[in-house]
Amino acid sequence: MEDFRKSLKMPLFGNTFSPKKTPPRKSASLSSLHTLDRSTREIELGLEYGPPAMNIGGQSWKFEDGQWITESLGTTSGRELQRLKKRNIQLEEENNLLKLKIEVLLDMLTETTVDYHLMEKEIEDIKTQHRRKK
Repeated sequence: MEDFRKSLKMPLFGNTFSPKKTPPRKSASLSSLHTLDRSTREIELGLEYGPPAMNIGGQSWKFEDGQWITESLGTTSGRELQRLKKRNIQLEEENNLLKLKIEVLLDMLTETTVDYHLMEKEIEDIKTQHRRKK
């Protein structure tokens, strides 16, 4: 009976929780910069790192205050840039319409000039015929 009591007290998989020990982790950094001495890091990276910068399509961009800013436009926001692009498209459309109107006006002027010259020639012809009849 005593053996039966002992078997009741002991849990099925053992009496204590003991997880396996995890192996030590490798270095978190994959960069080799931490292995360089201070003077080499200063040569490689410079004394002042500054904001990130890049050159895309001939324009220089800097990352400042959480936004990419082109150096040629200063601190123009993305919203202002979109507004300017929209205005530029409107002006181009207006310019195209005005060019079309000028073409139509020039065509009308040409037609009127041709009509005038034809009428002038007819008047001259009538005058010439009238002189011959006399």
